[in-house]
Amino acid sequence: MSASIVHNSYETVVPPFQSTEHPTKPRSSVYEIVTSRILEQLERGVVPWHRPWSAQLPCNLVSGKAYRGLNTFLLGSQGYASKYWLTFNQANKLGGHIRKGEKSSLVIFWHIGQEKIIRTADGTEKKQTPFLLRYYSVFNVCQTEGIAEKLGLGKSAPVVPSIEACEAIVSAMPNAPARCQSDRAWYQPSTDTVGMPAKELFGRSEEYYSTLFHELTHSTGHSSRIGREGIEQLNTFGSESYSKEELVAEMGAAMLCGVTGIAPAVIENTAAYLKNWLARLKADSRLLVSAASAAQKAADYILGKQEEPIHNDGGAV
Repeated sequence: MSASIVHNSYETVVPPFQSTEHPTKPRSSVYEIVTSRILEQLERGVVPWHRPWSAQLPCNLVSGKAYRGLNTFLLGSQGYASKYWLTFNQANKLGGHIRKGEKSSLVIFWHIGQEKIIRTADGTEKKQTPFLLRYYSVFNVCQTEGIAEKLGLGKSAPVVPSIEACEAIVSAMPNAPARCQSDRAWYQPSTDTVGMPAKELFGRSEEYYSTLFHELTHSTGHSSRIGREGIEQLNTFGSESYSKEELVAEMGAAMLCGVTGIAPAVIENTAAYLKNWLARLKADSRLLVSAASAAQKAADYILGKQEEPIHNDGGAV
């Protein structure tokens, strides 16, 4: 599978504030709301998961925890100089306020419903816990007054690109796939092997590692690792499963590139690329949330992190 190169980064926090989701709208519309935000950027020629990280990873000002999954791209693509985000109520409690006319950004999270016992068609009983996708609004510290000055917050320091950090991630990946030299970049599930051209054939070291991160993200779908559904049957170029897996790999590579601060590689045929994803996302509003969640799990696996449990105050979306 050839590499579609990308970059960006990750992590999530959702404080226990009330969701701003309109109560009269069906909860499934959250997928459409979130997708519409991304579509607006794509239509302007901006690919959120291809944005370079000029600042540190977005995080919540009060808890200090970084945002995860799709929230990384929803916030990181806004272009603010500060990495800190907070809710309207949090701003007020800190003695500041949101500047008049400022537009909020979305953070999505899973609301965990009450566990229920259901009876299946064959008469057996099993436990089931409903997960509902919700969202609330946040603002960047740059959109506030009376907070940054009080807390002594300046602009976030740029992430210093580190090729050494890239190699450390690759070398330390748990249960890594086999690797071999090839004339192109690919991952073959049947042999659990990643093929890569020699590093010297890439214009920049960043391009080499972002491509390798893409293929390693594919490899996390193998049954010996995360076991992502459909990874063994990705033979039909352009199919629904192929497109989703490519988006998972692009987002996963973006998250790993964000950790190391390396710049994004060049997107070939940008116009066709944008047209393809506009069509895909308009056809399936759940694709973004699902792919970002899978990409977060893949990045966590490659980094050797334990999967975080989902809580009602904000799961890894």
